Amino acid sequence: MDDFDRQLINRLQHGLPLVRQPWQALAEELGSSSEVLRARVQALLNDGTLTRFGPMFDIERLGGAFTLAALSVPEERFDEVAAILDAMPEVAHNYRREHAWNMWFVLGCATPGGIAETIARIEAQTGLPVLNLPKEETYHVGLHFPV
Repeated sequence: MDDFDRQLINRLQHGLPLVRQPWQALAEELGSSSEVLRARVQALLNDGTLTRFGPMFDIERLGGAFTLAALSVPEERFDEVAAILDAMPEVAHNYRREHAWNMWFVLGCATPGGIAETIARIEAQTGLPVLNLPKEETYHVGLHFPV
């Protein structure tokens, strides 16, 4: 990653310009071309420097729902249960925590009822109870990781 890649990543963390030609506007801002910017982003995705590039949606404003949830998974079943969650399109990501509830994950569903259905499916497939931690209030935190 060179200095221009760092500059591009830092700038993209604040979003694309909301104009008809966002890549062109960003290219002018950074003194480059839209083709070079798109190629750089693709190269960073291809080499694993970036794992995802895309929009962030407010799923609730679109009629959907999400929740944070957790499982208490016996260590000998951890990889098995992680694979079950990984195979579900509703599971955005899951991760290990050093806690009695050692597997945490985020569910995103097209409808609020989809959360309950997905939790029931997880419980049926794993034989483990799900701790559902739905959002009570929304906070917007501007997050930026300078590279």
